[in-house]
Amino acid sequence: MENLKTVFYNLPDQKVLEAEKELDFMVWQPDQRYLVLGRSNEAIKSLIAESVDNDNIKVLKRPSGGEAVLLSPNMLVIALKVPLTMVKKAHDVFVIANNIIKEALAKEGIQNITSRGISDICIGEQKILGSAIFKKPDSVFYHAVLNVSEDVNLIDHYLQYPKREPDYRKGRNHLAFVSSLHKESYLIDINKFKSRIQSEFVDSFIHSHKIL
Repeated sequence: MENLKTVFYNLPDQKVLEAEKELDFMVWQPDQRYLVLGRSNEAIKSLIAESVDNDNIKVLKRPSGGEAVLLSPNMLVIALKVPLTMVKKAHDVFVIANNIIKEALAKEGIQNITSRGISDICIGEQKILGSAIFKKPDSVFYHAVLNVSEDVNLIDHYLQYPKREPDYRKGRNHLAFVSSLHKESYLIDINKFKSRIQSEFVDSFIHSHKIL
């Protein structure tokens, strides 16, 4: 149970949250496995204690909402900070960021991309990306996790069934609900796709005359 002790979220995209820039973004690949709790999560209720203890996985708590997630080197994390002057309401950042990611996915030839729940991206009914936001006095911080090739069994190994779920989940367990690009037969290269997402974010803001 000792490993369920959480530490402050100090992963690379924390730099985006704390940056002096009003508008900033980052796409990064975790260097190892992490378990990250949402702001209101408790480790004992969100994680499978035996698995965390046996595998000695670091547990962190992020400032944003949402449920606990697994991060791994087979995933990409996309972070964006947007000034409140750019949006009518904080929730708009979900739409802005997810549309950019969906455009990048479409350019890779990925089909049947859908937006589901509050801020998920799916292939059909299978979730491949979840996201959360944190509102600051002058900006909104968004970060999302895209499952490129991680085995869904690993997610099921560490995460309990969440206390909150979107309607479209319909009671499905992790194995039936979550997928990856590779599992859906899109065998993309994670490093090349990381570059594509970065380019999409740059192009989107340059075209709207915003400077990163």
